[in-house]
Amino acid sequence: MRAWMLESPSQVALEGTAAGPLTLREIARPEPGPGEVRLRVDACGVCHTDLHTAEGDLALPRLPIVPGHQVIGTVDAVGPGVADVPIGTRRGAYWLRRACGTCAACLRGEENLCERAEFNGLHGHGGYAEWMTVPAAYTVPIPERMESHAAAPLLCAGVIGYRSLRLADFHPGGTVALFGFGASAHLVLQLAARQDAKVFVFTRGESHRRLARELGASWAGMPGDEAPELADSAVTFAPAGSVVPQALQAVRPGGTVAINAVHMSDIPSMPYSLLYGERTLRSVANLTAQDARDFIALADRLDIRAQFTTYPFTAANEALQDMKASRVDGAAVLDVGGA
Repeated sequence: MRAWMLESPSQVALEGTAAGPLTLREIARPEPGPGEVRLRVDACGVCHTDLHTAEGDLALPRLPIVPGHQVIGTVDAVGPGVADVPIGTRRGAYWLRRACGTCAACLRGEENLCERAEFNGLHGHGGYAEWMTVPAAYTVPIPERMESHAAAPLLCAGVIGYRSLRLADFHPGGTVALFGFGASAHLVLQLAARQDAKVFVFTRGESHRRLARELGASWAGMPGDEAPELADSAVTFAPAGSVVPQALQAVRPGGTVAINAVHMSDIPSMPYSLLYGERTLRSVANLTAQDARDFIALADRLDIRAQFTTYPFTAANEALQDMKASRVDGAAVLDVGGA
């Protein structure tokens, strides 16, 4: 089968025709082990975490590795012990590949903080390939009406955005500010707006501001602009520490800022007055299997749809390049099944 391999991390060029960090290889089709299913991949979302992986911002536990963790595929083989995932069904695989189930975090129901957690596209080969294997317990059924390419970004951008919104103490009917407007933020906007919230979006790109308004934002402006009012909650998506003081400044006393980033630059020194007034600042780390199940069900009920640009399977490096340069409105998706 064909698979995109990261053999050594390197910087993704913003412009030009540089080869890119990924190499298309022919490798053996994987066989599912105990408790695993094999997916014939239809589509795989391209995530900012893939960019951090390709550029070496994250510690890489193994190389070479196939990136990709927003995967929609059809089950075509199951390993020993799998009885509840029929062959021929569509399933989604997400960032969390498995958790140990026995550490203190897992016993608290916080498998996203598991000391021995493994992640797709980091510890195990991911969805930038024609087939992948994944533990069945860490897949989610995909509703019939969700088209595969539109559903793929829901599996990380959507799920982690859903978790971020909860950790920002969001309440239906409230006001939430979003900083940065990529794949995750455009899904969070829909989730909040369809629960009668006012959503303020801060983003540099004019096309991103236009999309935000089209999707229901009450206001969209540049970072540094002043929104119509202070928000109850804020979520930051940009991997830049400089946005954190801006977000704290945008929430009311008692409000909460959640940082949605697996990697970001240092947060600059800031006056205590930005945090004072019982404001809360917290990070968001990974997701749980329950988060995935809950969000996919909610997205189906609320008809949350990803805006996406499809890239041919052979254009994985170009997709990463466009993402780094903020040339993608919404999400980028690899068309693996059409390869």
